[in-house]
Amino acid sequence: MSRIGNKPIPIPEGVSINIENNNVQVKGPKGELNQHIDPDIIVDISEGEVILKRPTEQKRHKAMHGLYRSLINNMVIGVSTGYKIELELVGVGYRVVANNNILDLTLGYSHHDYFQVPPEIKVTAESVKGKNPVITLESHDKQLIGQVAAKIRSLRKIEPYKGKGIKFLGEQIRRKAGKAAAK
Repeated sequence: MSRIGNKPIPIPEGVSINIENNNVQVKGPKGELNQHIDPDIIVDISEGEVILKRPTEQKRHKAMHGLYRSLINNMVIGVSTGYKIELELVGVGYRVVANNNILDLTLGYSHHDYFQVPPEIKVTAESVKGKNPVITLESHDKQLIGQVAAKIRSLRKIEPYKGKGIKFLGEQIRRKAGKAAAK
């Protein structure tokens, strides 16, 4: 039994859900999202809740039941409250400037890295003297914001010896000791 799939999704105020031809459309104050649903999964809207049902107990139906419930729940949360990811640049001379959804990153290479952020994501860069620069991403699409954050992070992966690179704010980095004495 899918425990995730059986949980009903509450619909907050200001959010409307429309289902047509196995396509779920969620509209809210932050934006609008669409998701195609497998024809086997039944989506039912009643009494301010969305309930997903599966036709059989096959492993494939169980997996899709939980998956689509999670995707629709993320869409409802996204259009009502939104998602926010903060990235921290750790390293001497690491800088970031945000201009019209283009990030200008200085990450210790001989050149600047320019990163085009999709228009669905609002990006801000904050640099305070004495603290590491912070990139803030805000969007209603959880999947897109996570993918963009991972791509930005891959420009300079965190290294385990000095802890330099791009990391999520508050992320714990597993550190290594480095070279031991020869004798």
